[in-house]
Order: sequence, then C-alpha cells, then structure tokens
Amino acid sequence: MTTILRADRVLFRFSGPDAHKLLNDVVTGHIPEAPGDAAAWALLSPQGKILAEGLAGSVDDALWLDVHQSVADDFFKRMRMYRLRAKAEIEDLRETHRVGYSPDEVPGAQRDRVGPVSMGWRLVAPVEDTAGWSSDDTPYHRARIAAGILHQGNDFPASDAFAHDIGMDILEGIDFAKGCYVGQEVVSRMKHRGTARRRPVIVSGIDAPAGAAVVADGREAGMIGQVVEGRAVASLRLDRIEDPDAVTVEGKLVSVALPQWATYCFGGPAEPENTN
Repeated sequence: MTTILRADRVLFRFSGPDAHKLLNDVVTGHIPEAPGDAAAWALLSPQGKILAEGLAGSVDDALWLDVHQSVADDFFKRMRMYRLRAKAEIEDLRETHRVGYSPDEVPGAQRDRVGPVSMGWRLVAPVEDTAGWSSDDTPYHRARIAAGILHQGNDFPASDAFAHDIGMDILEGIDFAKGCYVGQEVVSRMKHRGTARRRPVIVSGIDAPAGAAVVADGREAGMIGQVVEGRAVASLRLDRIEDPDAVTVEGKLVSVALPQWATYCFGGPAEPENTN
C-alpha cells in the first residue's frame, strides 16, 4: 500500500483542556473529541469568506488540523489571537510533521472527510517516518476531482469563496446545531434564505490552465481549479448553465457534471433541496 505525501498541507496541533472549546467556538465544523474519522471545517471571516479549511482529527489527546501552505501563517496568527486566555497550546508542525493520503486503510490513519464522500485515509506522521511515502500527489488530486471536492490553495484563494460555494453544508463541514462561530450569521442566512449562488461542478475535457473562465451562454459562470488529466472542479453559477452541453473553457467545449453527492441541479438555485 502506497502512502502519498500531501506536501502542500501544514499541520497544527491543538492541546490543553480548552483546545476543543477554542476550535469549536471559532470554526464551522463539528470538532471531534475522540479518535475516529477526520472532520471537515473552515475558518471564516466575519463576512463569511473562507480564510482556511481542512480536516481535524483527534490523535494522542490532541487535535490535529491541516491547512494549505498558502494560508498557514495567517491561520496560525488568527488562532493565537482567538485563543486569548484559553488554556490551549497551538503548535506549528511544518518542520516536524507531514500529512499523507492512502486510498486504503493503514494503521493509525483516519478516514478522510465524513459525510457522503469518502476520500480514503488521512495520516499524520513525524518527518522521519515519511521517507517511504510517494512524492507524487497526482493520485490524490485525481480522486478528489472525480469526487467533486474543492480545496483552498489548489482551486481557490483565501477570502474568495463562501462555505456553501464549495459544498461544505452538504459535506458536513458545517455544524448547524452548535452555537455561534466566526461568520456563522452569514452561513445561517445563506442556508435559510437560499442565497447561495455557486456550487461545485466537475469539468472534463479541459485544455487550459487553472483559473480559466467557464463560459455558459456567453456569460462567465466561474473559474476552473487545479487541472489534472484534463479534469478540474469549479465553483459555478448554476443559474447560468441552462444547457450543460454548451459550456466552454477558452472557446473549447467541455463536459460538466454534478458530483454524486450533489443535491442541486443545473439551471436552478444553488441551494440543496432540503434546507430545514
């Protein structure tokens, strides 16, 4: 079994009696208190835009969160600010630990992403234990693109997307039952008023770089993310795609498809069918 190094992810370790409360009060998702599946989460701005996102898992009496390297410094700074007087330690582990991916279960790994999508298994390990990991992360990105999963840093920058835009409400990256967290008011309003405008769409047959515009009926619907083997995920305006067979990227026809977990449709609102 091959473990794939996710070299663009940075790990942070949260420990101490107040670590769980600190995270649960600040980020969108349900933060696990005991070992088990890794849980999706996002840190939002007060305006509801994603500043950082990743997975959280409980390992060795601490919470381990990973973020894209492009937002690691800002995430660390913000979390230390939110800590205030909480009895919690926040450690930046970019020099000592790595994040890995395996399509198959391996000892010590956690299932990657709860909810309707299983992305294999997530591993966290000291650098010295990762010498045998593969440095080619193409298989990971091929799998996530096929599943319709958008990643910050690979597909969109910080402060560019709302949580609904990348499907976090459907992928269980938002805990709608817990109390307030940063950006909660915007998330709640988008859910109950149906104001989400974009949703993840899988785009195939691409001959263009990441960031190229997706055009439908002469209007831009969004931009493609990281391209792997001619496929990418894009957060698109569904209401602009009346004819899925007439979508182009840089003037070339492409194929668009909804993820298997989608509860939305082309040409309609971006809200899931059940918003209760």
